Amino acid sequence: MVDVWLILFVVLIVLEMATVNLVSIWFAIASLVAAIISIFTENTMIQLAGFILTSVITLVLTKPLVKKLRGKGIVPTNLDRVIGKVGMVTEEITKLEPGEVKVDGKRWSAISTKKISVGKKVEVLSIEGVKLHVKEVKEDD
Repeated sequence: MVDVWLILFVVLIVLEMATVNLVSIWFAIASLVAAIISIFTENTMIQLAGFILTSVITLVLTKPLVKKLRGKGIVPTNLDRVIGKVGMVTEEITKLEPGEVKVDGKRWSAISTKKISVGKKVEVLSIEGVKLHVKEVKEDD
């Protein structure tokens, strides 16, 4: 039975290297522990219990560490720099139809909760997919 556990260990390690997402590392460690247990006993239930127990323990103990190492998952991009900038409407924006704005020298599709006419200044609130969510900037006279 040692051979079976070692083959499972190798398969899980190869799977882990192929995915690099920490999918099977806990089970690979557990299969190694089960292989060691199988050296001392032929009882498959004890080996399986060792495999399951080690899987759960390694998963519970390392999950917070893995979560911490992965970070928040938000990858900043250059697109974020347009948020908060002021642009000019080049195609009318209505509630039902997106329009177009020019921000930072580039043209973007834009949406708004209110109608905004061509030539009006807008502030970029957020990015939704490939569209900017904007609001009209009231100019002081």
